[in-house]
Amino acid sequence: MGKPLKRHAALVPLSRDHHFGLLLSWKIKKGLNVGFEKERIVRYLEYFFAEHLEPHFELEEKYIFTFLDEDHPMRTVAERQHKDLRTKVEGINNLPKGVGEELSDFAEKLEEHIRFEERELFEHIQQVIPEDKLEELEEKLAFIHRKVEDTWSDRFWE
Repeated sequence: MGKPLKRHAALVPLSRDHHFGLLLSWKIKKGLNVGFEKERIVRYLEYFFAEHLEPHFELEEKYIFTFLDEDHPMRTVAERQHKDLRTKVEGINNLPKGVGEELSDFAEKLEEHIRFEERELFEHIQQVIPEDKLEELEEKLAFIHRKVEDTWSDRFWE
């Protein structure tokens, strides 16, 4: 494991969100490994996606990805991953509540996506975006970013 990545203050709130996204992935895997009712895991995923992941995706798409040209390879990868994760959640919501392979696949894809953003996309953005633009972003996010507060009561992963 390498040394921790130094994150610009403007991107710190989104990196914290990523921590909770990785926890979501871990919780899904833990719930599946322990053998909990998949319906409980699906309900949690539906809640977490609507309350935290979707707003996070929208924030990134509106304020982070736009720093890059529309056809920039990292932007297109990140946007495609967001679309794929949305599609996976929608598919899970439409399946019988007993299907675990889709939950496991979602957890893996979410983890891959977060690792990509943290290790590649955010690293690139903080290297190519001028400091004054990052400071403007930091000020904007201070007003509009909502900190993750997980209020879900069914703590199946504990």
